Amino acid sequence: MQVKVLGAAKEVGRSAFQVNCDGVSFLLDYGVELGKESSYPLQISPQEINAAIITHAHLDHSGNMPSLFVHGSTDVYATPPTFDLSRLLIEDMVRLEKSKLPFDLSDVTKMMMHSKEIKYREKVTRGNASFELLESGHVLGGASVLVESQNKRLFYTGDINPRGSRMLREADLDLGEIDLLITESTYSQTNQMPRLEAEEKFIEFAYEVLDRKGILFVPAFSVERSQEIAVVLKNAKFKHKVIMDGMAVKVNEIMLRYPEYLRDARVFADSVNHAVWVRGEKERRNMLDEPAVIISPAGMLVGGSAVFYLQNLALDKKNGIALVSYQGERTPGRKLLETGRVNIRGKESKAESEVRQFEFSGHADRTALFDFIKKIRGNPKVLTVHGDNESCTKFAEEIHQKFDFDAHAPNAGEVITI
Repeated sequence: MQVKVLGAAKEVGRSAFQVNCDGVSFLLDYGVELGKESSYPLQISPQEINAAIITHAHLDHSGNMPSLFVHGSTDVYATPPTFDLSRLLIEDMVRLEKSKLPFDLSDVTKMMMHSKEIKYREKVTRGNASFELLESGHVLGGASVLVESQNKRLFYTGDINPRGSRMLREADLDLGEIDLLITESTYSQTNQMPRLEAEEKFIEFAYEVLDRKGILFVPAFSVERSQEIAVVLKNAKFKHKVIMDGMAVKVNEIMLRYPEYLRDARVFADSVNHAVWVRGEKERRNMLDEPAVIISPAGMLVGGSAVFYLQNLALDKKNGIALVSYQGERTPGRKLLETGRVNIRGKESKAESEVRQFEFSGHADRTALFDFIKKIRGNPKVLTVHGDNESCTKFAEEIHQKFDFDAHAPNAGEVITI
């Protein structure tokens, strides 16, 4: 079994791995790193692979998959919610970035025509190799991948949250012995605040802002984070109005169609249906008239209806902004967090509203990652990926020291054999 690292090497973004099993080849994820200059994994042609797999809908894992259909085709496997959410996010990306992308909407349609929906633990066999998806606890329908061929077994975490969340069940980590582990390293060097503590502090801040007759604006990722915040507010019996806007509303509709993928479908439905759903610009303007919590993408303040709310709320000190999503480098969200400054209609200004950050990550933190690796059976080679240079490199060194596994932070283009 050979793995070629096509992306996510010492970086977060453009995840992609080609697994060759003595004649059968699988592509695990094929993402994009969006930015001023978007970046892509190393190229692969559909003729080189027997099947492609999308672990979950986030664009850094799914966003480049349509490029396989520009000059060819292949079967693409994922859970049903992953396909629905991926299509929504990719089509939105195409509308916003169409001049920059190597594919267009027709290629997204072709990808969906070659989509093969599978459930968790449903084994797919091609030649002498097979794969199955295991629940990852990261986003709705999200999965890790177990590949088996000729007594060799590879486990790719994708993005994983062993503990799950209020919305999602814990990750399925009943793996048996493993020969190669490809693990995310996003938070390998940091522990997050315990979730209950983060929730309490977030709810306290929400009441502080609304008690002074302000609006609390919560820019959040449209898939999972927006809904998680709505569930947290409902669980706390929050007494004020909650508003959801932008793509989060379309995601609500998709998620309500898949109750079997949720930890508690009734709690989820009660939480999102308790919120007011905004579906247009006129409604959006009306939401600024009274104190409320407004949840709206984009989580890093890059585009989306979040820009409207930022421009209308950031210059009034009675308002608050709660950053609950990861803030990537060189994003408006990171700039607001580090400098307290915002761009309002092309002019840079100091934000007057109170800004606080809360940890609601859907990823395993340092403790959770080590707890997971401690339970791995066998003596696997380990590849640490999907983290910045330090997170991947140090994590590999620590895994070797603690568990005596052959651990390594690979570079893009590297081939590993087991």
